[in-house]
Amino acid sequence: MLDFFQRQRLVKKGLASPKTRRRRSSSEISQALESGTWVKALIVLAFVAGLAGLITGGHQPQPTQNFVIGLLIFLTALGQLWINHPQTFAKNSHLFLVLAVCFAHLAIIRGILALSLSGTVDREFGPLLIPYAFAPLVLSVLLDKNHGIFAAIFVSLWGGVIAVRQIDPSVFIVISLISGFIAVFVTLQVRQRSRLIRAGLFVGLATWLMAIMFGLIGPIVWEIFGGIDWKTIALESVAVVGTSVVTAILVGGALPILESLFQITTDISWLEAADLNHPLLKRMTIEAPGTYHHSLVVANLAEAAAESIGANPTMARVCAYFHDIGKLVKPDYFTENINPERDPHSDLAPTMSALIIIAHVKEGVDLALKHNLKKSIMDVIQQHHGTSLVWFFYKRALQQQEDARQGGKIMNIREEDIPEVREESFRYSGPLPQTKECAIISLADCVESASRSLEKVTPQRVDQMIHDIVQKRILDGQLDECDLSLHEIKTISASFKSTLLSMLHSRVAYPKQGQSPEGRGNDARAEDRRAEGAPARPVSAA
Repeated sequence: MLDFFQRQRLVKKGLASPKTRRRRSSSEISQALESGTWVKALIVLAFVAGLAGLITGGHQPQPTQNFVIGLLIFLTALGQLWINHPQTFAKNSHLFLVLAVCFAHLAIIRGILALSLSGTVDREFGPLLIPYAFAPLVLSVLLDKNHGIFAAIFVSLWGGVIAVRQIDPSVFIVISLISGFIAVFVTLQVRQRSRLIRAGLFVGLATWLMAIMFGLIGPIVWEIFGGIDWKTIALESVAVVGTSVVTAILVGGALPILESLFQITTDISWLEAADLNHPLLKRMTIEAPGTYHHSLVVANLAEAAAESIGANPTMARVCAYFHDIGKLVKPDYFTENINPERDPHSDLAPTMSALIIIAHVKEGVDLALKHNLKKSIMDVIQQHHGTSLVWFFYKRALQQQEDARQGGKIMNIREEDIPEVREESFRYSGPLPQTKECAIISLADCVESASRSLEKVTPQRVDQMIHDIVQKRILDGQLDECDLSLHEIKTISASFKSTLLSMLHSRVAYPKQGQSPEGRGNDARAEDRRAEGAPARPVSAA
């Protein structure tokens, strides 16, 4: 409150701006909920209590023994998460998501079988109406294939305990496992919502085949072909396939809600965000066309590099589109937009120029918050420069300091009167890139900018330029907090080289209008022949 009144007094005196910059808030309460041990304990206890209710309720046989089995399976699942998915285990929201989806899957199984036992649903139809691929499908699309496989394994084991009264546990586990694995396999790369329906259809067909094999549909006895109840078999088949397709449709509809609740972005949403008609990108085409073109090239570099190491190429492309939106505030102060006839930095001190350049990161976060961009995009905007040095203006400041020192000897100026140049004033505030995609965009940003200064593009020069930039970033510690290995960095560098050479290759110098190709000399004619696929010299008929 005191800060507010102090700020108002400064505004009245003209010493502060009445506007406040939007900031990404991260309250202590949200951090405690996300990483607190007591919250994690509550989530675990709630799942155990719910699991106990599903296993022991409804006159289940041997409830105590089955609950102990379910509890042991849960401890195994928890250990599996802790060992193989430490980030999910550490993040309470993701742990809650995994356990909640698994619990919802088991609750649906329990509800369908309860309706079947009560006679509300035909007893023969009960096992056929179970959505075996629900949890694997949701977690595979929202998180990744490994979480989908985790769900397929453990909901199958728990489901075998819950469904023991109506279906052989071994049969249930086999059907559930195979259906879950197929759902994960078909959704390895879901870039369109229609792929979910296709996944549901494939799961339905696989479940239908297994139901026939285990006698859940039919039975089909070929020796009494005429006596088979084909109508019932047709209804059971429709129930199996239809359940899987409806499950996929419902999952597709629930994805936007789950993404919003748990701050997760799927490839489907990344593709939807890749629309170049976004208001910020349209502004950039008009107000900062150089930055817009720079962002498109960085997006191409980052997408190809991310794909080469198995990172998320769609995320890298979309984040690269928006990584420099902060330059919209003062576009004329950035080299790609500067008018060659007038350099605005020529009238500014190096410290002020560096301050303007560095500010585009905070301005970018401000614009991202205003336009409700995704958290991952804001992370890239904030991290893509890390704590790197604005080298050009730092060197200019050192040169001016040296000039002042030399002039001070003539003018008898004291050493302490010469302004000090502090390196911290010329560094971005960070943080360092935290993900592979952000690190790739950071490197692609530097590589693309440096490639514009190449006088002659050759594979050797491009390779040396990329090598120097990457080495400088590594030695400066800018890649210390991301997951990139040295092998992946080498692969990224090779991808940058390939993409840049394909974009910066020179073209054949064709003759001007009215000029004959013969007038251009033998070397030019030979170049034309090579461009057209012909040999440089005629080949004899022999």
